[in-house]
Amino acid sequence: MDVLFTSQMVGNVEIKNRFVHSATYEGMAGPDGSVTKNLIKRYHQLAQGEVGLIIPGFMYVHPLGRAYNAPMGIHSDNMIEGLDSLVKAVHEFDSKIFFQINHAGQQTRPEDIGQTPLAPSNSVRDPSYFFKPRQMDETEIKDAAKAFADAAERAVKAGADGIQVHCAHCYLINQFLSPFFNRRQDKWGGSSENRFSFLKQVIQSIQDRVPDDFCITVKLNTNDFTPKPGITPELAVEYAGMLKNLGVDMIEVSCGSSIFSYMNMCRGDVPVKELVQSMPLWKKPLAWFMIQSLKGKYNLNEGYNMAAARSIRPVIGDIPLALVGGMRTLDKMSQAITEQDADLISMSRPFIREPFLVKKFRENEKDKVSCVSCNRCLAAIPNGFPVHCYNKGFPRKA
Repeated sequence: MDVLFTSQMVGNVEIKNRFVHSATYEGMAGPDGSVTKNLIKRYHQLAQGEVGLIIPGFMYVHPLGRAYNAPMGIHSDNMIEGLDSLVKAVHEFDSKIFFQINHAGQQTRPEDIGQTPLAPSNSVRDPSYFFKPRQMDETEIKDAAKAFADAAERAVKAGADGIQVHCAHCYLINQFLSPFFNRRQDKWGGSSENRFSFLKQVIQSIQDRVPDDFCITVKLNTNDFTPKPGITPELAVEYAGMLKNLGVDMIEVSCGSSIFSYMNMCRGDVPVKELVQSMPLWKKPLAWFMIQSLKGKYNLNEGYNMAAARSIRPVIGDIPLALVGGMRTLDKMSQAITEQDADLISMSRPFIREPFLVKKFRENEKDKVSCVSCNRCLAAIPNGFPVHCYNKGFPRKA
């Protein structure tokens, strides 16, 4: 266990232990994306609980990239004051904080942004809301890349220790990287190098706008699990090598898609009742049948992104690698670090249930997490509830 409580450098930032709060959508922001007291309370608790690196839930960089009901925003200078308060709450306990910056692409709803969502291509119909996105033109692509750079500059002004560029879970950057979503045949698609061009422009634009010692990290999908091949483990290795060449400071490996493979992102139980509850009445009968059919197919296997981490490790050299995906016992966590499969252990659902988990580990109060991967915490999202441990069920809606 001792290795988990040694420090780790990420760029020029020293993380006091090997534990990372993996970015988790909270559903707690204000209507305009602003930081609220509940968000500050959540991350203050996690810092008090001794999490070394805290990555809050994604912050949208552009109004057209807003997803879900109440995400945090970093799309406007008006957000900086609240984000500064969030940083100070985390720094009070010597934890570090990286902002995850994101554009949802087609993973938003027309009624939420006032127009058809944007994507690299217009080929893939959304299976939940049945629309086809609008293919981005050259100006919109460049505007989106600039929005990421603007967001990174705001993160610096807010005092964050770094950023994480969200390239996973089939949001906009993942859509550009994925041959399933990106069917373009211009300079933005058609080959792995071209599909990587948008992310390359994003990273380079950020590098031009932030101090040299500001941490730039990436969350990378290693398997999209889309109906036809998107990012595969082999393609992820290729992209990881390209990211090394760009000089990023850390890579966190993940997998799955909110659109097509929700349960690959968060393996464990399938909360059928809670997911169906979020559906309109006309969808409920078919939804119940389809979601019920998933039961037992996604049982949690501890460290389910471990094989992907082992594949990526040789091509990224000494760039720190964070591993997320069902890590549940101290033995497995220590083993991953000791055998150099990863440098940092990221967790999401366990910290929802136990914000003081790391402190309990350090004080030898426990050797495994209490989270049972029931996934009700994440089923809360489509129901409009904030992220919380709902192991005993949802509260009744008013």
